[in-house]
Amino acid sequence: MLSAPKATRRPLPAPGIRPRPLARTAVMVAALLLAGCSDGPADGTGTDERSPAATATRSYPPSSPPVTIPAVRKFESGRGPGWRPGSGSRVVADPDGPLADEARTVAAELDLPRHDGPARRGDLELAIDRERKGGAEAYRLTTRDGRVRITGSTDAGVFYGTRTVLQVLRTEGTVPEGTVDDRPDRAQRGLMLDIARKHFTPEWIEARIREIADLKFNQLGLHFSDDQGFRIESDSHPEIVSEQHLTKKQLRRILDLAKRLHITVIPEIDSPGHLGAVLRAHPDLQLRNAQGVPVRGAIDITKPRSAELIDDLLREYSGVFPGRYFHLGADEYRALMAENPEAAYPGLAAQARRDYGSAGRVQDLATAWLNNRAETVRKAGKRPKAWNDGFFSGGSVRPDEDIEVEYWTGKEIGARPPAEYLREGRKLVNLNDEYLYYVLGEPNQFTYPTGERIYKSWTPAVLRGTEPVPAALSGPDRVLGGRLAVWCDLAGAQTEAQVATGIRMPLRAVAQKLWDPRKPSASWTEFRKLANRLEAERERRPGG
Repeated sequence: MLSAPKATRRPLPAPGIRPRPLARTAVMVAALLLAGCSDGPADGTGTDERSPAATATRSYPPSSPPVTIPAVRKFESGRGPGWRPGSGSRVVADPDGPLADEARTVAAELDLPRHDGPARRGDLELAIDRERKGGAEAYRLTTRDGRVRITGSTDAGVFYGTRTVLQVLRTEGTVPEGTVDDRPDRAQRGLMLDIARKHFTPEWIEARIREIADLKFNQLGLHFSDDQGFRIESDSHPEIVSEQHLTKKQLRRILDLAKRLHITVIPEIDSPGHLGAVLRAHPDLQLRNAQGVPVRGAIDITKPRSAELIDDLLREYSGVFPGRYFHLGADEYRALMAENPEAAYPGLAAQARRDYGSAGRVQDLATAWLNNRAETVRKAGKRPKAWNDGFFSGGSVRPDEDIEVEYWTGKEIGARPPAEYLREGRKLVNLNDEYLYYVLGEPNQFTYPTGERIYKSWTPAVLRGTEPVPAALSGPDRVLGGRLAVWCDLAGAQTEAQVATGIRMPLRAVAQKLWDPRKPSASWTEFRKLANRLEAERERRPGG
């Protein structure tokens, strides 16, 4: 086993970072995480001529790989003392350039001053390299001549390089000499929070944003409208907002933090089902069955005012959330969960025949509703998403091709396997309820997911149940990524603190598998020990 780099003199660590000798476990984890998992330079071109030569000296053995979650994909060892922040260290970047936010963030985390350069020994330098290959989130981290230089083609890649530096300092105390070339395998990596059924404080949400940013996630979904509550202040329809909710001011603070940490926040207003909180203020729009009984959470999609109401909300929140996506829900519309929708909801069936002829069905009305809502958010500059059980086959109306499918279940009536969507050319995001659903209270045979099970047997290709879709259908251009989802069906079953504890290891396992879906070489025990050590050091560090 390679030993850690050693030096007789090192600059003093910056306040807030507590360097510790590289424990034997950490060395083993580092080697195992990279053994058999190196896939060459992130640009896929083989040996890169620009890769810096290792510092040639007999004083230092070859450096050990950095230890992080997710593991870096490629490390070229060097010989030298490595880097740790000292009394003269600075974070160097153009204060008016595209990396100003990244420099400000990491400087605060390391308690270092910022400077516009040029970089010198002891510094952490951030720079854009438009020629850097591997995608917008790829980065190169070079440690040589007593300083660290992080480059990427965009600010996102450079930011992820700073996350690597922070993690390595927490576990090892020194960034090892050499070069890291790193990139994610999947473009969408996230956490989804059901804040409709359970109110979460803004401080708790902000803490989760910081946590997932350190793990190189880039999305946070907010499901803020459901039968139990509508949890964000509304200017267009204040009558629907629940007593416990996020104000627009609180939301802006959350969004500002997310933007700074490269997290895209995805709003979700689920319709035409899951609208109970909205319908309490608009009972005349509630769907009724053949017996005239109001149907919980379901809006009557035959009424023009139903569409007007939901479109008002979609337009309002499209102007609030700056990200590119808007989630439209479309799942579990009660009318389509009936064994015979046309018999159970004759009003919907009659409208379907008027609109689409004698062959028209209730599913056609629901699909047209989804397409119309998608057009509303499209006009607002958003890309629509919807749950897989809102997509139907064999009808007169087809779902628009650009709506991304968020695949969560194959248990619903008429649910189609994920391969069918992929063969149609649709893009999928993985929220497999077998592995990735953390449902408070564990109702309906759900069990809390474990990091160990995700780490050992889940990949982005496992979209339904435990079996992967064929490899030809599961590449990063087809299965775009995944998210761990927190659903609050039994809201009182856990406190905020218990939820944070419960999802801690699942989040880390998901982070590893979305960054690199290949089988990890490190054991689960070693991975867990690394996660615990990182967490312990993070809690000791003020700020950040």
